[in-house]
Amino acid sequence: MAKSKTSTVFFCQSCGYESSKWMGQCPGCRGWNTFVEESVSKSPYAGGAAAKNERRENRAVPTVLSEIRITEENRITTGIGELDRVLGGGIVQGSLTLVGGDPGIGKSTLLLQVCRNLSAGGHKVLYISGEESLAQVKMRADRIGDFAEGMLLLCETSLDAISEVIRTQKPEAVVIDSIQTMYNENVSSAPGSVSQVRESTGILLQLAKGLGVSVMIVGHVTKEGTVAGPRVLEHMVDTVLYFEGDRHASYRILRGVKNRFGSTDEIGVFEMQEQGLMEVKNASEYMLDGRPENASGSVVSCTMEGTRPLLVEIQALVCGTNFGIPRRQTIGTDFNRVNLLMAVLEKRSGIQLANCDAYVNITGGMKIMEPAIDLGIVLAVVSSFKNKALNPRLVAFGEVGLSGEVRSVALAAQRVAEAEKLGFDTCIVPYVCVENCRKNKGGNIKIIGVKNVQDAMNSVF
Repeated sequence: MAKSKTSTVFFCQSCGYESSKWMGQCPGCRGWNTFVEESVSKSPYAGGAAAKNERRENRAVPTVLSEIRITEENRITTGIGELDRVLGGGIVQGSLTLVGGDPGIGKSTLLLQVCRNLSAGGHKVLYISGEESLAQVKMRADRIGDFAEGMLLLCETSLDAISEVIRTQKPEAVVIDSIQTMYNENVSSAPGSVSQVRESTGILLQLAKGLGVSVMIVGHVTKEGTVAGPRVLEHMVDTVLYFEGDRHASYRILRGVKNRFGSTDEIGVFEMQEQGLMEVKNASEYMLDGRPENASGSVVSCTMEGTRPLLVEIQALVCGTNFGIPRRQTIGTDFNRVNLLMAVLEKRSGIQLANCDAYVNITGGMKIMEPAIDLGIVLAVVSSFKNKALNPRLVAFGEVGLSGEVRSVALAAQRVAEAEKLGFDTCIVPYVCVENCRKNKGGNIKIIGVKNVQDAMNSVF
């Protein structure tokens, strides 16, 4: 009987590039010191006559594109509105979804809640845990609520056994927790290695597409915040979701970074409670909760997350420096962008910030890179520098250029409508957006159009 051949191969942990020898820099992703050595076994029968006959019997037949019909039944709603928003309307049948995030942030809790809602809706669900025992999963399930009879639980790490259970039970949705604990017996490397993660995901992908089962897998993240394993893992799946936020805080933000069936601009906001993750319907009001009154350096701005306008508080603290080089620090926004805006203030408005330390913070743990909050950052820095509090019911947004001009932003009318809904009475917008904002406003909110940074400062101070 022929034996399988075992060889040693070096894999890049970032992108999965394969090499016969170790290299300091990966030719694929240009990463340094990312190669690890793994043993790979290859069966001599992989390309034999039996395999060829099996492929010939299961040969695929092409289908005319115009004959394919898509209905709403191709999506399964999870019963969690914020998750459905990020997914684009629900889970697509036969899709493979990857959920990543820091340890303890709520990945397993959210997917267990999804299983609860799906089983309550009459769907057959299989939850597979490779990290916890049946009793441990049961304890978390009791905390979340009662589960219907269609909920199946399996604690297994062998993909051969898992594949057999999926083919026998024929569930509509499967949750794998987590992909780093699964192993394929045909791969000689340890679970969690590059080869195991890649091959395990490939098997799950075949099951999802071949049987029409919706598979959701949990992926651990590295210290850099990316899913552990080869980068090709994210290319293989249909949807990639990331949990953001501090695990010690009560809120969580679910963001889609890849979605073949919907937009990647939407976010979902959750709050961690004793019964699990609860949806935050009004994210703007939640983010502004606890905002100080009559405090200098505090300005409310509006950013767009997909089709959802989100009001956030921008805080700035400007004080004299005790060292030769002033300190700059940002939390939640681009450090270089803040330095650029402070240089614009010095050059175009004559505000001397060269001898001042400056700290800028986006409250609520949000990470915003949209240029629309430039005007809010500028006003917050000037407010702290002058030690003058702004109108607490003021909202400002607009992109600031190097000449000090305030440029237009997308969906300005929706931003004004969100500010008006939450009771703000004044909105500073780019001058070119005034007509569109006034045309669509429905209340008494005051809209002030500004052409440059100096106009904005004159209108608030």
